[in-house]
Amino acid sequence: MYVALTALAIFSLGPIVLFFFNALKTNSEYAADSLGLPTSWTWGNFTSAWSQANMGAGLWNSLLIVLCTVAITCVVASLAAYALARLKVRGSSAFMTYLLVSSALPSQMFLVPLFYMWARVGLYDTRIGLILIYCGLFSPFGTLLLRSFLLGIPREMEEAARVDGAGELRVFLQVVLPNALPGILTVALTTGLSAYNEFLFAVTMIQSDSKMPLSTTFFTFQQGFTQNFTLISAAGFIMIAPMLILFLLLQRRFINGLANSGMGGI
Repeated sequence: MYVALTALAIFSLGPIVLFFFNALKTNSEYAADSLGLPTSWTWGNFTSAWSQANMGAGLWNSLLIVLCTVAITCVVASLAAYALARLKVRGSSAFMTYLLVSSALPSQMFLVPLFYMWARVGLYDTRIGLILIYCGLFSPFGTLLLRSFLLGIPREMEEAARVDGAGELRVFLQVVLPNALPGILTVALTTGLSAYNEFLFAVTMIQSDSKMPLSTTFFTFQQGFTQNFTLISAAGFIMIAPMLILFLLLQRRFINGLANSGMGGI
Protein backbone atom coordinates (compact mmCIF):
# COMPACT_ATOMS: atom_id res chain seq x y z
CA MET A 1 0.00 0.00 0.00
CA TYR A 2 2.77 2.43 0.89
CA VAL A 3 4.53 1.70 -2.40
CA ALA A 4 1.33 2.40 -4.32
CA LEU A 5 0.66 5.62 -2.38
CA THR A 6 4.26 6.76 -2.94
CA ALA A 7 3.93 6.10 -6.66
CA LEU A 8 0.68 8.07 -6.77
CA ALA A 9 2.29 10.95 -4.86
CA ILE A 10 5.21 11.05 -7.31
CA PHE A 11 2.78 10.89 -10.21
CA SER A 12 0.83 13.85 -8.78
CA LEU A 13 3.75 16.00 -7.64
CA GLY A 14 6.08 15.24 -10.55
CA PRO A 15 4.53 17.67 -13.05
CA ILE A 16 4.46 20.46 -10.45
CA VAL A 17 8.12 19.95 -9.56
CA LEU A 18 9.06 19.79 -13.25
CA PHE A 19 7.04 22.97 -13.85
CA PHE A 20 9.00 24.69 -11.08
CA PHE A 21 12.40 23.58 -12.40
CA ASN A 22 11.57 24.68 -15.96
CA ALA A 23 10.49 28.07 -14.63
CA LEU A 24 14.03 28.59 -13.31
CA LYS A 25 15.82 27.77 -16.58
CA THR A 26 16.92 29.97 -19.44
CA ASN A 27 15.53 29.31 -22.91
CA SER A 28 18.77 27.64 -24.01
CA GLU A 29 18.77 25.36 -20.96
CA TYR A 30 15.16 24.42 -21.58
CA ALA A 31 15.88 23.62 -25.23
CA ALA A 32 18.88 21.46 -24.25
CA ASP A 33 17.21 19.56 -21.40
CA SER A 34 13.58 20.12 -20.44
CA LEU A 35 13.54 17.33 -17.83
CA GLY A 36 16.73 18.04 -15.88
CA LEU A 37 17.65 20.41 -13.09
CA PRO A 38 18.44 24.04 -13.96
CA THR A 39 22.14 24.88 -14.00
CA SER A 40 21.55 28.57 -13.31
CA TRP A 41 18.54 29.35 -11.14
CA THR A 42 16.89 32.25 -12.98
CA TRP A 43 14.46 33.59 -10.35
CA GLY A 44 13.83 36.63 -12.51
CA ASN A 45 11.55 34.56 -14.73
CA PHE A 46 8.81 34.86 -12.13
CA THR A 47 8.97 38.66 -12.02
CA SER A 48 9.20 38.82 -15.82
CA ALA A 49 6.17 36.56 -16.23
CA TRP A 50 4.21 38.55 -13.62
CA SER A 51 4.89 41.89 -15.31
CA GLN A 52 4.69 40.86 -18.98
CA ALA A 53 1.38 39.03 -18.60
CA ASN A 54 -0.08 41.61 -16.20
CA MET A 55 -0.85 38.75 -13.85
CA GLY A 56 -1.85 41.08 -11.04
CA ALA A 57 -4.94 42.21 -12.96
CA GLY A 58 -5.61 38.64 -14.09
CA LEU A 59 -5.41 37.37 -10.51
CA TRP A 60 -7.87 40.02 -9.36
CA ASN A 61 -10.31 39.15 -12.16
CA SER A 62 -10.01 35.44 -11.38
CA LEU A 63 -10.55 36.08 -7.67
CA LEU A 64 -13.68 38.13 -8.38
CA ILE A 65 -15.08 35.58 -10.84
CA VAL A 66 -14.31 32.60 -8.58
CA LEU A 67 -15.79 34.15 -5.43
CA CYS A 68 -19.02 35.18 -7.18
CA THR A 69 -19.32 31.81 -8.93
CA VAL A 70 -18.77 29.89 -5.69
CA ALA A 71 -21.27 32.02 -3.75
CA ILE A 72 -24.05 31.75 -6.34
CA THR A 73 -23.43 28.05 -7.03
CA CYS A 74 -23.48 27.15 -3.32
CA VAL A 75 -26.76 29.01 -2.79
CA VAL A 76 -28.45 27.49 -5.84
CA ALA A 77 -27.10 23.97 -5.24
CA SER A 78 -27.95 23.92 -1.53
CA LEU A 79 -31.54 25.11 -2.07
CA ALA A 80 -32.10 22.71 -4.97
CA ALA A 81 -30.52 19.81 -3.09
CA TYR A 82 -32.69 20.47 -0.04
CA ALA A 83 -35.83 20.48 -2.17
CA LEU A 84 -34.87 17.22 -3.90
CA ALA A 85 -33.74 15.47 -0.71
CA ARG A 86 -36.39 16.61 1.76
CA LEU A 87 -39.46 18.03 0.01
CA LYS A 88 -42.04 16.20 -2.07
CA VAL A 89 -41.48 18.00 -5.36
CA ARG A 90 -43.58 16.98 -8.34
CA GLY A 91 -41.36 15.76 -11.17
CA SER A 92 -38.28 15.41 -8.98
CA SER A 93 -37.20 12.22 -10.76
CA ALA A 94 -37.33 13.97 -14.13
CA PHE A 95 -35.35 16.86 -12.70
CA MET A 96 -32.73 14.43 -11.34
CA THR A 97 -32.45 12.88 -14.79
CA TYR A 98 -31.99 16.33 -16.28
CA LEU A 99 -29.20 17.10 -13.81
CA LEU A 100 -27.44 13.83 -14.56
CA VAL A 101 -27.66 14.35 -18.33
CA SER A 102 -26.56 17.99 -18.15
CA SER A 103 -23.59 17.03 -15.99
CA ALA A 104 -22.55 14.34 -18.47
CA LEU A 105 -22.76 16.52 -21.59
CA PRO A 106 -19.52 18.21 -22.71
CA SER A 107 -19.61 21.93 -22.04
CA GLN A 108 -18.24 22.67 -25.53
CA MET A 109 -21.70 21.90 -26.93
CA PHE A 110 -23.04 25.10 -25.38
CA LEU A 111 -20.22 27.39 -26.50
CA VAL A 112 -21.59 28.65 -29.84
CA PRO A 113 -25.25 29.09 -28.70
CA LEU A 114 -24.11 30.93 -25.57
CA PHE A 115 -21.80 33.15 -27.62
CA TYR A 116 -24.65 34.39 -29.84
CA MET A 117 -27.10 34.65 -26.95
CA TRP A 118 -24.67 36.60 -24.75
CA ALA A 119 -23.82 38.94 -27.64
CA ARG A 120 -27.53 39.71 -28.15
CA VAL A 121 -28.37 40.41 -24.50
CA GLY A 122 -25.24 42.46 -23.82
CA LEU A 123 -23.44 39.96 -21.55
CA TYR A 124 -20.57 39.32 -23.95
CA ASP A 125 -17.20 40.61 -22.71
CA THR A 126 -18.51 41.09 -19.16
CA ARG A 127 -17.48 39.39 -15.96
CA ILE A 128 -21.09 38.83 -14.89
CA GLY A 129 -21.75 37.01 -18.17
CA LEU A 130 -18.86 34.62 -17.52
CA ILE A 131 -19.98 34.14 -13.91
CA LEU A 132 -23.50 33.16 -15.02
CA ILE A 133 -22.06 30.61 -17.45
CA TYR A 134 -19.90 29.08 -14.74
CA CYS A 135 -22.86 28.89 -12.37
CA GLY A 136 -24.87 27.05 -15.01
CA LEU A 137 -22.00 24.66 -15.69
CA PHE A 138 -21.15 23.79 -12.09
CA SER A 139 -24.55 23.92 -10.34
CA PRO A 140 -25.82 20.51 -11.56
CA PHE A 141 -22.88 18.60 -10.09
CA GLY A 142 -23.04 20.65 -6.89
CA THR A 143 -26.75 19.89 -6.55
CA LEU A 144 -26.21 16.15 -7.03
CA LEU A 145 -23.35 16.09 -4.54
CA LEU A 146 -25.24 18.05 -1.89
CA ARG A 147 -28.38 15.97 -2.36
CA SER A 148 -26.39 12.80 -1.69
CA PHE A 149 -24.89 14.47 1.37
CA LEU A 150 -28.29 15.58 2.73
CA LEU A 151 -29.75 12.10 2.31
CA GLY A 152 -27.22 10.91 4.89
CA ILE A 153 -28.31 13.46 7.53
CA PRO A 154 -30.96 12.13 9.98
CA ARG A 155 -34.37 13.76 9.80
CA GLU A 156 -35.10 13.72 13.54
CA MET A 157 -33.80 17.23 14.22
CA GLU A 158 -35.79 18.65 11.33
CA GLU A 159 -38.97 16.96 12.54
CA ALA A 160 -38.37 18.30 16.06
CA ALA A 161 -37.93 21.81 14.65
CA ARG A 162 -41.20 21.52 12.71
CA VAL A 163 -42.99 20.36 15.86
CA ASP A 164 -41.74 23.54 17.54
CA GLY A 165 -43.34 25.59 14.77
CA ALA A 166 -40.39 26.21 12.46
CA GLY A 167 -41.11 26.72 8.76
CA GLU A 168 -39.19 25.15 5.90
CA LEU A 169 -36.88 28.13 5.47
CA ARG A 170 -36.02 28.20 9.17
CA VAL A 171 -35.47 24.43 9.20
CA PHE A 172 -33.15 24.77 6.24
CA LEU A 173 -31.17 27.71 7.62
CA GLN A 174 -30.90 26.70 11.27
CA VAL A 175 -30.96 22.90 11.20
CA VAL A 176 -29.95 21.52 7.81
CA LEU A 177 -27.43 24.12 6.71
CA PRO A 178 -25.11 23.82 9.76
CA ASN A 179 -25.01 20.04 9.37
CA ALA A 180 -24.38 20.31 5.63
CA LEU A 181 -21.36 22.63 5.89
CA PRO A 182 -18.81 19.90 5.00
CA GLY A 183 -20.74 19.13 1.83
CA ILE A 184 -21.10 22.82 0.97
CA LEU A 185 -17.37 23.31 1.49
CA THR A 186 -16.71 20.43 -0.90
CA VAL A 187 -18.97 22.04 -3.51
CA ALA A 188 -17.23 25.39 -2.96
CA LEU A 189 -13.77 23.88 -3.45
CA THR A 190 -14.66 21.89 -6.57
CA THR A 191 -16.50 24.86 -8.07
CA GLY A 192 -13.69 27.27 -7.21
CA LEU A 193 -11.02 25.03 -8.71
CA SER A 194 -13.06 24.46 -11.87
CA ALA A 195 -13.83 28.16 -12.35
CA TYR A 196 -10.23 29.16 -11.61
CA ASN A 197 -8.76 26.73 -14.15
CA GLU A 198 -11.42 27.08 -16.86
CA PHE A 199 -9.99 28.40 -20.14
CA LEU A 200 -12.31 27.82 -23.11
CA PHE A 201 -15.28 29.94 -22.04
CA ALA A 202 -13.01 32.58 -20.52
CA VAL A 203 -11.01 33.15 -23.70
CA THR A 204 -14.18 33.05 -25.84
CA MET A 205 -16.48 35.26 -23.78
CA ILE A 206 -13.92 37.84 -22.61
CA GLN A 207 -12.00 40.00 -25.07
CA SER A 208 -10.91 43.04 -23.05
CA ASP A 209 -7.43 42.67 -21.58
CA SER A 210 -8.53 44.41 -18.38
CA LYS A 211 -11.19 41.73 -17.75
CA MET A 212 -9.17 38.64 -18.65
CA PRO A 213 -8.87 36.03 -15.88
CA LEU A 214 -5.54 34.53 -14.95
CA SER A 215 -6.02 31.36 -17.02
CA THR A 216 -5.87 33.35 -20.27
CA THR A 217 -2.57 35.12 -19.60
CA PHE A 218 -0.51 32.41 -21.33
CA PHE A 219 -1.26 33.95 -24.73
CA THR A 220 1.07 36.79 -23.76
CA PHE A 221 4.14 34.59 -24.17
CA GLN A 222 3.31 33.49 -27.71
CA GLN A 223 5.25 35.38 -30.37
CA GLY A 224 4.22 34.30 -33.84
CA PHE A 225 4.88 30.56 -34.05
CA THR A 226 7.26 30.48 -31.08
CA GLN A 227 6.58 30.36 -27.36
CA ASN A 228 8.66 31.30 -24.35
CA PHE A 229 8.29 28.06 -22.40
CA THR A 230 10.31 29.20 -19.39
CA LEU A 231 8.01 32.18 -18.80
CA ILE A 232 4.99 29.96 -19.47
CA SER A 233 6.24 27.61 -16.76
CA ALA A 234 6.80 30.50 -14.37
CA ALA A 235 3.33 31.90 -15.04
CA GLY A 236 1.79 28.44 -14.69
CA PHE A 237 3.47 27.89 -11.33
CA ILE A 238 2.26 31.30 -10.13
CA MET A 239 -1.24 30.38 -11.26
CA ILE A 240 -1.44 27.00 -9.50
CA ALA A 241 0.21 28.18 -6.27
CA PRO A 242 -2.89 29.85 -4.67
CA MET A 243 -5.21 26.91 -5.39
CA LEU A 244 -2.58 24.41 -4.29
CA ILE A 245 -2.11 26.17 -0.96
CA LEU A 246 -5.88 26.46 -0.47
CA PHE A 247 -6.43 22.78 -1.17
CA LEU A 248 -3.61 21.72 1.17
CA LEU A 249 -5.15 23.80 3.96
CA LEU A 250 -8.65 22.42 3.44
CA GLN A 251 -7.93 18.94 2.12
CA ARG A 252 -9.20 17.10 5.21
CA ARG A 253 -12.59 18.85 5.11
CA PHE A 254 -12.78 18.40 1.35
CA ILE A 255 -12.14 14.64 1.51
CA ASN A 256 -14.55 14.19 4.43
CA GLY A 257 -17.30 16.07 2.65
CA LEU A 258 -16.79 14.12 -0.58
CA ALA A 259 -16.72 10.78 1.25
CA ASN A 260 -19.83 11.56 3.30
CA SER A 261 -21.72 12.58 0.18
CA GLY A 262 -21.43 9.07 -1.20
CA MET A 263 -19.91 10.39 -4.46
CA GLY A 264 -16.28 9.71 -3.66
CA GLY A 265 -15.95 7.44 -6.66
CA ILE A 266 -16.97 10.10 -9.19
